[in-house]
Amino acid sequence: MKKFRLALDWTPNVNHIGFLVGVEKGFYKDLDIQLEIINPQDDNYRETPAKKVELGKADAALCPTESLISYRSKEKAFPLKAIAAIYQSDVSAICSLKNSQVQRPKDMDKKCYASYQARYEDHIVKEMVKNDGGSGDFQISYPDKLGIWNTLLEGKADTTWIFRNWEGIQAAYKGVDLHYFKMEDYNIPYSYSPVIAINENNFSMDKTQYRNFVKASKKGFLQAQENPAEAAEILSKYIPEYDRDIDLEKSIRYSADFMGNEKNWGKMRIDKINEFLDWIYDNHLENQQFSADEIVTNELLG
Repeated sequence: MKKFRLALDWTPNVNHIGFLVGVEKGFYKDLDIQLEIINPQDDNYRETPAKKVELGKADAALCPTESLISYRSKEKAFPLKAIAAIYQSDVSAICSLKNSQVQRPKDMDKKCYASYQARYEDHIVKEMVKNDGGSGDFQISYPDKLGIWNTLLEGKADTTWIFRNWEGIQAAYKGVDLHYFKMEDYNIPYSYSPVIAINENNFSMDKTQYRNFVKASKKGFLQAQENPAEAAEILSKYIPEYDRDIDLEKSIRYSADFMGNEKNWGKMRIDKINEFLDWIYDNHLENQQFSADEIVTNELLG
């Protein structure tokens, strides 16, 4: 049985449910794969998931589309390539507490945004604020990545970027009301996040293992979609103690609407990615240009 190492983009949560279900139900073992899940909490995010792929410490990683661009455009380029998307549409958003002074993006001016310090992130958020009529002049803090959500709850930041299907469900569970500012509502054609990314050089050498990994993962996500109560029980075994104040089944049911189906799970629309790439270039966030076909492939999805 071949070991396959998957680096998560965060501590185990609903975005990883298909992998966890696949492990528990034996979907990977059925295809001769021993899946090893790498939790970023193990090194407190010292190395990003994509960096682990670059260093050969992981066979695949979860990351946003932006990482595919930034790794290929850095001085020592690395061929990071996406082989599947977890969701068919964006489930993330910038958020603020509903009782705060930030009621819409333009209100972020002079306020504090808690950033993950990802490539392009701060510029994307600034453009959102500008598109809403603001100046884009706000403070940016860079807290410990795994503690960013708490900075909002504790009043140390006014806004941050979250997943509505995880932190959003957690907030509702705690009775915390939020404002959501979705990229699409402010003329930013945001792409897929997270995607499953690999080293394209390795992909060329052994497509069978990657194909089997994607097949088992797809089965896991669709199984979770069809059986959210069972999936919630599985997820409860993996999440950190501090993340347990959440309705897991509700989170999975919310996420299920974005997962796609048997025909399109994982697929990435080339036109959608090219639209985001054009936006990146039009806003001068990147000089080196790529096409969607260079950074993603749907080949393994059938």
